[in-house]
Amino acid sequence: MSEINFETLQTFRRELHQIPETALEEFKTHDYLLTKLKSWQQDYMTIKTVEALPTAILVYFQGTNPVRTIGYRTDIDALPIQEATGLDFASQHPGKMHACGHDVHMTMALGLAQYFSQHQPKDNLIIFFQPAEEAESGGKVAYDMGLFEGKWRPDEFYGIHDQPNLPAGTLSTLAGTLFAGTAELKVDVIGTGGHAAYPHLAKDPIVIVAELIIQLQTVVSRSVDPIAGGVVSVGVINGGFANNVIPDQVHFEGTVRSMTRTGLETMLTRIRKIAEGLAIANEVTINVSLESGSYLPVENDPILATQVINFMQKQSDINFELAQPAMTGEDFGYLLQHIPGVMLWLGVNDSHPLHSAQLTIDESALLPGYNALKSFLLWRMVTSEEK
Repeated sequence: MSEINFETLQTFRRELHQIPETALEEFKTHDYLLTKLKSWQQDYMTIKTVEALPTAILVYFQGTNPVRTIGYRTDIDALPIQEATGLDFASQHPGKMHACGHDVHMTMALGLAQYFSQHQPKDNLIIFFQPAEEAESGGKVAYDMGLFEGKWRPDEFYGIHDQPNLPAGTLSTLAGTLFAGTAELKVDVIGTGGHAAYPHLAKDPIVIVAELIIQLQTVVSRSVDPIAGGVVSVGVINGGFANNVIPDQVHFEGTVRSMTRTGLETMLTRIRKIAEGLAIANEVTINVSLESGSYLPVENDPILATQVINFMQKQSDINFELAQPAMTGEDFGYLLQHIPGVMLWLGVNDSHPLHSAQLTIDESALLPGYNALKSFLLWRMVTSEEK
């Protein structure tokens, strides 16, 4: 049996880091993962791919004496970001980068898959390599197409997300809502263009967009319980082509986030009403697209999360901290609405935030992260505690 050590995990991570691919285009990543998994094939392992979601992979380990089926999920896609780390193993795909640490997530899953290919688990175990977390709602797509039917349906689901603000190798979670629910905001303001010297003859969409973005900040400050909180942030604005021309149309995009589904719905309703009011007042058309329902709050099951917390706090070789809720979004929340489970942070100790072109994770997190997850899964497979 080959030992799963730091060098093994580092190799997985660095090789994956060099081949980032965006949502539903993770074909090289898929081939890399599939090659590894097939090389560890055992009689009690079933590897499943599906034509309808071609970059997804499910691995089923038949337990020796199963009382439950445990699921472990990793995302596999990257972001459309040009890497600026200067690493020797930096992205080989221009304009694409594992800037959210999915290379780390996959490394943990590969380590677990290799371990359980060498040590048949007591309970059934499913490892899900999920495409399209950053966009296209891969978790929802997989669930809605029936990927988790029959023996492929876990009784409980686990996963991690790396966290630069935590010390390398530290695990962290809470019982309750860990991450926010999110909605994608896309707005087109359609006015009447004209010469910049004659603004009274135009209906200037730039001025209206400026007012609308300012008004959107009141959604949180005046429509959301201050204790509950929320976020409305605009990240993209496109409009205009010359300094002396008023354009016909301006487009902008942003994100809306809340720790509760009801809070998110309140915010979305207020955004629509504000846009409707400004459209009437300025005699323009404002088209608002608010895509929600896929990136739901990541609500850890309280009983399962308490079991995770109690286990990790008792282990002298695991560094564990209780987490605070975060406005991070993750489509694992959709799966947790249907299957109880827990997401944890894994500290990777970097001064750069997630989604930064300079994110450089501390690789000393890999082995303690893997060992903590493996230890918990082994404990869960022998415990008599039920949900």
